[in-house]
Amino acid sequence: MKLLQATNISHKFDYPLFEGVSLSLHSKDSVAVVGVSGSGKSTLLHILSTLLKPQKGKVELFGYDVYYNDKDKLPSIRRYDVGIVFQSHYLFKGFSAKENIQVAALLSKQEIDPKLIEAFGIERVIDKKVTELSGGEQQRVSIARVLTKKPKLLFADEPTGNLDKKTANEVMDVVFDYLSLGNALFLVTHDLELAKRCERVYALEERKLKLLKRGS
Repeated sequence: MKLLQATNISHKFDYPLFEGVSLSLHSKDSVAVVGVSGSGKSTLLHILSTLLKPQKGKVELFGYDVYYNDKDKLPSIRRYDVGIVFQSHYLFKGFSAKENIQVAALLSKQEIDPKLIEAFGIERVIDKKVTELSGGEQQRVSIARVLTKKPKLLFADEPTGNLDKKTANEVMDVVFDYLSLGNALFLVTHDLELAKRCERVYALEERKLKLLKRGS
């Protein structure tokens, strides 16, 4: 089942970032994009995840042209079907870890899964204010909050940047297990080892998306 289709996406700021980018994501797909800082990786993620309208091209999510003909579908898609893990945690600082996750559960009409909390190793800090947590703990809470929504499309921008290697691998094990439910992952990272865990790896360079690896 095709979840995302991007066709001839182009975007620029003061200088061109990328042009003519086309990409599709199906159920259980995992795609990583690598590239130097400033190449446009995060901007591409923002476009594909409905946060930024491309200057040229079309983005279809679940068959809907979300920036043009089917803009009325955007609120529902954002609320229920798309999850985004940012480089910054964007947690509610006055809330506990549990309360942060509960907000996502409430908005998406889901319940917190204790197994997910355990898998991310945050059960012992679940009742602490997020300001009392380390950067790595905050990042794990952030990812757990997103997965609580049970999004069909998961977008992750440097999701393990604040984690040590062991914890990063454990966290991504949970994320890749999540794909087995029929969901898809679009990952932006500088970590080539992490990128290679995805079925497809692209490099964003010279304003083009170039395929580096395709799964068997």
